[in-house]
Amino acid sequence: QVQLKESGGGLVQAGDSLKLSCVVSGRSIAAYHMGWFRQAPGKERELIGAVSVSNGNTYYSDSMKGRFTISRDDAENTVYLQIYSLRPEETAVYYCAASNVYRPFYPVYWGQGTQVAVSS
Repeated sequence: QVQLKESGGGLVQAGDSLKLSCVVSGRSIAAYHMGWFRQAPGKERELIGAVSVSNGNTYYSDSMKGRFTISRDDAENTVYLQIYSLRPEETAVYYCAASNVYRPFYPVYWGQGTQVAVSS
């Protein structure tokens, strides 16, 4: 079956940048629009943004614009999330997801998440 697995999380210092990866198995990543979410402790899971399957276009939630870059490498079945200038309040579990719809983004598959902890 389709599986998504994130990697690249860990403990970082405030101001650091980090690049997360999500590898898709069981199906070509080219079959899906891909997105990233995060869920901080005690918070709702929120959409960071998504990348289109067709042309690599991206969009980001208004609150996320400016410090995130999502990209995909279909040959490697991988989607990436580049995060810049992390802040302590952005400590969260970061999830990748696959969707058949670009906008709105409705996940049909989820990864298990990768923990990002930002220290001050």
